[in-house]
Amino acid sequence: METSLSADRCWWCGNDPLYTQYHDEEWGVPLHDDRALFELLLLEGFQAGLSWITVLRKREAFRLAFEGFDPVRLASYGPTDFARLMADAGIVRNRLKIESAQRNAQAFLAVQAEFGSFDRFLWSFVGGATVRDAEGMDRSRVRATSPESDAMSKELLRRGFKFVGSTICYAFMQASGMVDDHVEGCWKYLPR
Repeated sequence: METSLSADRCWWCGNDPLYTQYHDEEWGVPLHDDRALFELLLLEGFQAGLSWITVLRKREAFRLAFEGFDPVRLASYGPTDFARLMADAGIVRNRLKIESAQRNAQAFLAVQAEFGSFDRFLWSFVGGATVRDAEGMDRSRVRATSPESDAMSKELLRRGFKFVGSTICYAFMQASGMVDDHVEGCWKYLPR
């Protein structure tokens, strides 16, 4: 069975200090703050086609450029804001992804109004608790999607969200602690 390759951590974070800190302090930790969940979902969308470390290195610039990911402010973004963001070398400058932030903010606010919280809505896809593989987890068992991420993606898309395919949703679920995919040998691995 293959386990972590780096300092008793999951193999994917390697030895980059920013990545190892992210692994140790954030990845897989249950997240229940609406604004933080919204930020993470947007960042996962910006990551599409790139490596997560690229977005992680730009996270502070994203927070500045997107005004702390305040969904009320983002929901009212227009052409002037899109032009400002497209000129910001500190973030990923993809017009479709930038413009989707405004649409996603509007969809987020609608979900929040309907369910009382974005947290309640999102965590319903995993029954309100972190999902762990009953047989344990090693590198060969890690997957890119799940039935839960398929369902989340389908519902988010139906509600008007963009850049929320099943693979993005699964990565989001791992990062926000909805799914625990720490591998055996990682110091954060929990026996099943």
